[in-house]
Amino acid sequence: MNIVPKLIVDNPELLLYIDGKLHTTVLGGIKLTGFDRLKVTLKIVSGSNTNRAFRHNLDLYNSVQAEQLIEKAADALDVAAAELAGAISRLTTALEDYRSERLEAMKPKQAEKKQLTEAERKIALQYLKAPGMLGRTRQAISASGIIGEEVNSLIAYLVYISRKRNTPLHLMCLGPSGTGKTWLQERVSELIPEEDKLEITMLSMNAFYYFGKDELKNKLLLIEDMDGADNVLYPLRELQSKRRISKTVTLKDCFHAV
Repeated sequence: MNIVPKLIVDNPELLLYIDGKLHTTVLGGIKLTGFDRLKVTLKIVSGSNTNRAFRHNLDLYNSVQAEQLIEKAADALDVAAAELAGAISRLTTALEDYRSERLEAMKPKQAEKKQLTEAERKIALQYLKAPGMLGRTRQAISASGIIGEEVNSLIAYLVYISRKRNTPLHLMCLGPSGTGKTWLQERVSELIPEEDKLEITMLSMNAFYYFGKDELKNKLLLIEDMDGADNVLYPLRELQSKRRISKTVTLKDCFHAV
């Protein structure tokens, strides 16, 4: 019965590939970056004779290096070159699949967006249609634990929920240090769903240009202190007024807008 080749990845620094009687260990694992190369250090043994091992490092995408590996390993281990060539080819495919899976697993997962039940929607609509909504909203904010700052907390909340509009409002809290600006921002932001907000302490000069096209759409962007946003005041103002930004960068023999 033929045994299906398998790649054992329990230890990312010591991958083991079993293909029939050939056991190949990838010493040090593989780099996840650089899809144009697949550099590895291999230890190949045939059967149970672990004392007779062949070790070699190479780029599996380099056909000359791969052919040299097959020729030398086949001779050292007394294995047919064709058998070894098939095993190396299958190992390469297995490592490619493993690298793709690792990279996919490392991608940040989007927070699951909460969907209201029909009963919750009914309650929400009743709340919105009832008279005196601003007064009831102010009371609800106070009931959440925010004591004092009734007017400022209501203003902040109304600005925060405007994120769903095509032209959202913007808010800057000014005041001497230690007067509770950050506290008010943090407490009111707790009333906003986690998946709808992005809290930032400091931004690099090009930070906004690396966000995806719709990554900031309908998001509440919270910047703790203006000192952390000095480098991005211009693109921030452009986002507020035009709701989009662009930047042209030079590449070899062309230009590219991001």
